[in-house]
Parts: sequence; structure tokens; C-alpha cells
Amino acid sequence: MSAVLASMDATFRERLWKKFIVFIPYLWLLLFFLTPFLIVFKISFADPVVAQPPFTPLFQNLAETSLLEIIKELGFFSGIASYIQYLSISITFDNYLYLFEDSLYVVTYINSVKLAFISTCFCLLIGYPIAYGIARSPQPTRNILLLMVVIPFWVSFLLRVYAWMGILKTKGLLNGFLLWTGIIDQPLELLYTDTAVYIGMIYSYLPFMILPLYANLERLDIRLLEAAADLGARPWRVFKDITFPLSMPGVVAGCLLVFIPAIGEYVIPALLGGADTLMIGRLLFDEFFMNRDWPVASAVAIVLLMLLVLPIVYFQKRQNQELLEQQ
Repeated sequence: MSAVLASMDATFRERLWKKFIVFIPYLWLLLFFLTPFLIVFKISFADPVVAQPPFTPLFQNLAETSLLEIIKELGFFSGIASYIQYLSISITFDNYLYLFEDSLYVVTYINSVKLAFISTCFCLLIGYPIAYGIARSPQPTRNILLLMVVIPFWVSFLLRVYAWMGILKTKGLLNGFLLWTGIIDQPLELLYTDTAVYIGMIYSYLPFMILPLYANLERLDIRLLEAAADLGARPWRVFKDITFPLSMPGVVAGCLLVFIPAIGEYVIPALLGGADTLMIGRLLFDEFFMNRDWPVASAVAIVLLMLLVLPIVYFQKRQNQELLEQQ
């Protein structure tokens, strides 16, 4: 009997420990993702006011009497019930309507998606051969190559973007080198253009594409490629039919890791882009800190989040359906 109780106690403690381990990431998401999201979501339905904070409260007390005073007068439960009766919910959808009425926000969303999408495509085109080469290199060389990919993370992101300002400016290193070699006759206008933004974003987010691709390609069974070659398949056919389809999870992970932060990028457009380089991150900063219009800025952030979350949820749903169909 004691052995059975001891076994049940061990099983209960194991289940409790597993639930505790699972609870920790959920608690993290609740505190640092869901709670800030709900706060921003609430602000997006408020009206801007010249006050501190600069938006109207969601709940307004029509009785103009504090909750503590009502509780002291009527008691705890009666006071709360009486206080709720005088609460009024103030919600407005003008902030969301304003985003679609003003063409500036629509153009900014489209431009942000365009810049992030093109940067992601270039990161994939550049990062895939690099990841494939690292995965197929010998072990000592592989570690050195991976270290070279990770080394930029040891330097501040802001300093790396500032370095590109010195490289791309009219009298910078790149123009000086091209003039010295005779490739160009006069300096190129690279800084404060969309080209500079593309260069900065591709350079900054390329490691986020290489690492998940390498992790996927490194686990690829080389015997499949050898079998295809023995059956007469050319190298391009082996890549098209075997290597690339099997590496799709790494491609999707890398594209998401690049596209999601790139679409909301602020530092790179602010330092390398010109006045016409409109992106959501820059617009959010201006709305929050320049215009002090927190409700509109919150609405911009919520719409951006929906643009990112809904396609990802749809893609995961399609992927789960395909897995069920294969089973």
C-alpha cells in the first residue's frame, strides 16, 4: 500500500512540475505581451486630450465620487455595485477611421510592406547559398564560418547602422573606392535613399535568415542527394526536387524572422532613409513623441499587428491541414 501511495505521490509531483514548467512561458507572455497589447488596444479607442496621460479614460465616473468614498459610505460590496452603476464606457472608432481616410497611413503601410518584402527576398537569395555552404563545409571550418555570421551581434546595432552612414555618404568609403578604381566619375547619391535602407536592412537581418536555414540544411540527409545523383538527376534537379522542398521549414522560419522586425523598423529608415522613406516605425515615433497623439499611434500599432498576425495564423492553419492530409 505504501509503495502505491509513493508511486502516486511521485506521479503527482511529476505532473505538477510539468505544469509549472509550462506555466512559466505562459506567464511571461501574459506579462510582457498580452498585458501591453491590451493597454495599447484600450488606448486606441480613446480620444486625444491635452492632459497627462494624453488620452481619455475608458471608464468615466459620472457621479464624480471616488470609489473609496462610496465604499466608506455604503460598505464594500454595496459601494462597488453603486460605483459600477455610475460608470460610463467611452469608446470611439474615429482613430481607426482616420487611418483609412488619410492617405499618408495607407501609403506608409504599403511602403513598409514593400521594403520589408524586398529586403526579405534579398536576404533569402543571399542567405541560402551561405547557409548551404556552411552546412556542407567540414566541422572545424563550419564553426569558424558560423562565428563570422554571429560576430556582428557583438557590436551594438545602432553603431553598425551608423557605420553604414560613413560608408554610403557622398565622401564615404564606398564612393571613394569606386572613384579610385575609375568605375564612376562622380560620387553616387546613396545615403538618404531607399537603396541605403535596403542595404542596411539586408545587412542587419541577414544572420536571422542564415541561422535557421543552416539549422535545417545541416540536418538534411545527404544520402537522399546521393541517391538522386546515382539515378541520373542533374545538380539543379536535385536541388529543385529534394534540397529546397526539404529546407522549406527553414526558409519559412528565416523569412518570418526577417520580415516581422523589418516591417516595423525605425532606426534604419531614420538614419539611412530620406524624408520620403515612410515606414510604420518612424510614423509611430512621430505620432507618440512629436504629435503626442497616443490614440492614433495605438491604432497604427494595432493595425500593424493585425497585418502580421493574421497571415501567420492562416499559414499555420494551412500547414496543419497539410500535415493532417499527409497522415
